Amino acid sequence: MKRKFLFVDRDGCLVVEPPDEQLDRYEKFDLVPGVIAALQRCVAAGYELVMVTNQDGLGTDAFPEDEFRGPHDLLLRIMVSQGIRFREVLIDRSFEHEGLDTRKPGTGLLRHYLADDGWSRAESAVVGDRESDMRLAANLGVRGLRVGREGMAWADLARALLDRPRTAEVQRATRETRIAVRVDLDHAGEPEVATGIGFFDHMLEQLGKHGGFALSLRCEGDTGVDEHHTVEDCGLAIGEALRRALGDKRGIARYGFALPMDEAAADARLDLSGRACFVFDGRFPRERVGGLPTEMVPHFFRSLCDALGANLHLAVRGENAHHMVEACFKVVARTLRQAFRREGDTLPTTKGLLA
Repeated sequence: MKRKFLFVDRDGCLVVEPPDEQLDRYEKFDLVPGVIAALQRCVAAGYELVMVTNQDGLGTDAFPEDEFRGPHDLLLRIMVSQGIRFREVLIDRSFEHEGLDTRKPGTGLLRHYLADDGWSRAESAVVGDRESDMRLAANLGVRGLRVGREGMAWADLARALLDRPRTAEVQRATRETRIAVRVDLDHAGEPEVATGIGFFDHMLEQLGKHGGFALSLRCEGDTGVDEHHTVEDCGLAIGEALRRALGDKRGIARYGFALPMDEAAADARLDLSGRACFVFDGRFPRERVGGLPTEMVPHFFRSLCDALGANLHLAVRGENAHHMVEACFKVVARTLRQAFRREGDTLPTTKGLLA
């Protein structure tokens, strides 16, 4: 995954901005309520912090460096003591950068970020309390999040940034199939599935229903030739949509682990490791259930794992093929539900990446 940044304003955003008439405005400061807890959440979620601040006239007789530097350094030490570090502190002093467009909303201080394609514009944001901060966000091509009197509280900002719905849409078109799929991992809903294979529709409905996520899928496939392409490509499209919706996987449970259905029993062991692997153990007593060839059941899950980046070991036993196939879809759905569950903000790996 690409790196992601929060470009954070200072005055009015990190520290309460005192009235202009207050003579000792640079000698002491108060933190904006909720800023520490919110930034701790953002750091835990993998954001790198960059402070970007306008300090007009800093270093002149009207605004001596010492009046600013002591309180500013104290602010940084407080942040570090709480696990919050800024990778850069960028200060526009106006008179030093004349003609370089460094005063916000200008991007002069951030030219090295504009020239770098190694970070995600979609995941990054500018956080500030003024319209100039929001215009800076537009100039950088990232989201603008406003805090303070005319914006939201820091706690609400962290929720908007980190707890946003995990949704994705995928369009897949080949000479054999045309598929549109949408998933929402945080809102269960009645599945809407149409593939042209009735029993396969029923199984995909089980996947969404018991997986606890909203699933909408429409497929136009060459079922007049064979069911293979439709089943395979639906697995690939659903897997891709789930992978996109998970994002960098921070906060997820990651693992899922078991399901009887009458005389049948299925066991699934899942790891959303980012590495595709599928192992199947089972034999179906019939070649078809409805319009679905039973040989396509493990093939569907292999395709799902390939696109999702999942390690799945699936085993099934029983006497009734209908029950056995349905048990497979239900048990995988339940393990996905467990693995998708949010448990915090941290990435569930010691490697620093799940990909």
